[in-house]
Amino acid sequence: MDTCGGRRRRAGWRSDSDEGVLVAPLGKPKPGEPLWWVDRLWTELIKRRRYADVMRQYYSGDHPLPMIQEKARPGFQRLLKQARSNYVGLVVDATAERLQIDGFRLGKTERVGDKELWRIWQANSMDADSDLQLTEAVKVGRSFALVAPNAEDASKPLITAEDATQAIVAYDSGSRRKRRAGLKTFVDDWTGDIWTTLFVDGLIYKYRAPEPKTGTVGPPKWEPREVAGEEWPARNPLDVVPLVEIPNRPDLLGEAHSEVEDILDIQDRINKTLIDRMMAQEFSAFRQRWMTGYEVPTDDNGQPIEPFKAAVDRLWVIEDENVKVGEFQATDLRPYLDSIESDVQHMAARTRTPAQYLLGKLSNVNGETLKATESGLVAKVRQRQRPLGEGQEEVARLALQAAGDRRDLSALEVIWHNPEFRTEGELVDALVKMSTLGVPREALWERWGASQTEIAQWREQADQQAARILGGDVASQFGPKPVVPVTEAGSDGDAD
Repeated sequence: MDTCGGRRRRAGWRSDSDEGVLVAPLGKPKPGEPLWWVDRLWTELIKRRRYADVMRQYYSGDHPLPMIQEKARPGFQRLLKQARSNYVGLVVDATAERLQIDGFRLGKTERVGDKELWRIWQANSMDADSDLQLTEAVKVGRSFALVAPNAEDASKPLITAEDATQAIVAYDSGSRRKRRAGLKTFVDDWTGDIWTTLFVDGLIYKYRAPEPKTGTVGPPKWEPREVAGEEWPARNPLDVVPLVEIPNRPDLLGEAHSEVEDILDIQDRINKTLIDRMMAQEFSAFRQRWMTGYEVPTDDNGQPIEPFKAAVDRLWVIEDENVKVGEFQATDLRPYLDSIESDVQHMAARTRTPAQYLLGKLSNVNGETLKATESGLVAKVRQRQRPLGEGQEEVARLALQAAGDRRDLSALEVIWHNPEFRTEGELVDALVKMSTLGVPREALWERWGASQTEIAQWREQADQQAARILGGDVASQFGPKPVVPVTEAGSDGDAD
């Protein structure tokens, strides 16, 4: 109790010895204290949520309704909801689908991925969740991963992918790498309260607070959240902030950016053109007729009677030769379509997304042409892999440390799946040529697209086969020796 109480006092909380509960500290928390960190990180997280929400809405197609005159808006609500075409989602998916982690290589001497690390990675379903994690980073600018030791099995540390709206990391002043504090927060499904976990100074602080009401200014009113059998604050067994940021398009100021941040205006222009086209279709895309010199008949109440009804099996007959009938020119929708296509091309150029993704017009082309159209996207993906890979490498290091691995982890690197799409014939031809230059077979298998598990299996089978050959088991490689028939003595009549 003395140790726990000492930690509580260091955290700025008073302990009520009679009731054994924690009492909120008096006054405003000082810089560096746990509550100061919680309030600071919470405030910054709320700002980031607004950005992430906008990016996520555009990705899912929930764009702001196109702008039209206020008087016309009530009458066109149905058309407004239909006048949104989601090209932003295609831009994100075109990049994210080529970001795939195949494994991790530890040290320059390793030819294949590290088996132990890949075992931990798969045990946490990160071979699947990392795809979601990278897609979120491309979509909203960043995602996170949380690493923790496993109390039930020390050989399987826990790794979870975290959303950008529920996690945030603070770095040391002047640094974009060294993590100073981390905050993980979410709304508890059972109580409706906000649960928050702060990682700072080698300790773990857990808080809870009622969800603030709409319009409330300032951070929530935090109070300690104690867990049965766990000290408060608890010791951080990793001694570093176990929350790792996975940034997309980071800059030197530490900010990360979504892939669609600078094309939202183009998407809005496309939606505006769509509503204009749909309004033209609704009212002026079909030919309107006119008539002069004709006196419209009326009924007994003086109401006009419409004598002409258009149909495929009806004929209009007008006996008065002075009556003239004509029709207005239909509205040409081609300019609207050309305008949309032009904006889509601007979006494709800005995001380096191939035309076949956005326009769907590319057909009957050879492999070289297809490769050229995708060169910009491939180059962009390779550029994105570097900062995204740095975060994933840090996650892998923490996981190995949590598992008690004492190897040198400084040379750890991510093995990315080749983002370039090539036909099977082209790929085989390229691999055969590379093999003549002495490229190791594992590198060729990796370039082929085999997973690290497959490469390890192929390598083991090849080594076993080579061992059998060296041991004299030639038949295992080339098949059994042919049996030469031997004739019995005297069968040819020449035996003595």
